[in-house]
Amino acid sequence: MQPKTCSHLQALTHITPPAEYACAECVAAGDTWVHLRVCQECGHVACCDDSKNQHATRHYHATQHPVIASAEPGEQWLWCYPDEVFLQYR
Repeated sequence: MQPKTCSHLQALTHITPPAEYACAECVAAGDTWVHLRVCQECGHVACCDDSKNQHATRHYHATQHPVIASAEPGEQWLWCYPDEVFLQYR
């Protein structure tokens, strides 16, 4: 079986690092988060699905920006929401 691929991940030529290490929506609400994700289309930093507010997924549903990257130190992976494809990179 061949690994699943998607055009969204293949179209990336640069991985956008986080501009800041905070979920602005959580900060504004006085909440905390578990991990952070970075939208690879606009650079928006938001909390992961293990966080109570799941702002990264909410950002995807609001914008249809398909790919996020982990903002966690030492983690180098991408996730494509529409194709449900995970990719580790170096």
